[in-house]
Amino acid sequence: MAQHITVVNYDPSWQLKYEHEKQKIMAILDSNLLAVYHIGSTAVANLATKPIIDIMAEVRDLSLVDINKAAFEKIGYEYLGEFGIKGRRYLRKGGDERTHQIHIFKYDNLDEVIRHLAFRDYLRVQNDVCAEYAKLKKALAIKFPYDIDGYCDGKDGFVKEYEQKALAFYDSSWDRLYCAARSIQTRRDVSPFIVAGPVASALMTVNGNIYTGICIDMACSLGMCAERNAISTMITNGEKHISKILAVNTDGAIIVPCGSCREFMMQLSKDSPKIEVLTDYESKMSVSLGSLVPNWWGTDQFS
Repeated sequence: MAQHITVVNYDPSWQLKYEHEKQKIMAILDSNLLAVYHIGSTAVANLATKPIIDIMAEVRDLSLVDINKAAFEKIGYEYLGEFGIKGRRYLRKGGDERTHQIHIFKYDNLDEVIRHLAFRDYLRVQNDVCAEYAKLKKALAIKFPYDIDGYCDGKDGFVKEYEQKALAFYDSSWDRLYCAARSIQTRRDVSPFIVAGPVASALMTVNGNIYTGICIDMACSLGMCAERNAISTMITNGEKHISKILAVNTDGAIIVPCGSCREFMMQLSKDSPKIEVLTDYESKMSVSLGSLVPNWWGTDQFS
């Protein structure tokens, strides 16, 4: 039986359904998973669409995803491989009346990841475009109630046009930094006294270069935070002006740099108070370093 194309008004429960499925995906992919996102139209408040939860994941290694094929099938997914997009793993659930779709990319395929995030975030803030898209979807669902190809072809021009506008609008800096940090983040048992890698950091300089570092924890006070490790690499490469910085905990959550790292950054440059420090990746919320170190003692020492 052909898929029945139905477009319905936005349902707040879609976010809860995504969160529920996200936990299953995290359990299956485990340490191979770097990030997971709610994408597509069900991730855009007030957008009428087909009630299919679209999920995107970034992983370290696609071959390890293939090994988990049976685990995904056990929770109801068809495992369809690349399915027309090189470097992707595509899974769907629900048969003809589809309920979920998963798109999995390796972390270095960042252009595909950013394309999806940019279009989603553009629709979230461009209310007129969102309304136009909903109107188009509803019209196509009436015209092609059992023709998914006709439905998709009908909105292809709209999607391509606004995808390009979204990419021009979207700042992918935090995505690139988060991915860079997560891709090097893995525990390394260096010796009985040293563990490295549970926390990772990435920074971007004003020149647009990215530097990364991992924490080095020791059985004494000689260890190093991930942020300071990244900053040391930056300095080694002849730069000192940071634009943005983030640190990621073992579970993928953003953590704010410690007092020592804040002090280190403040001493780099008179412009250091302007450094953006990420506080939440999902919302892209950040604060200035200056707000974390108010009334810093050395401000008047810069010439």
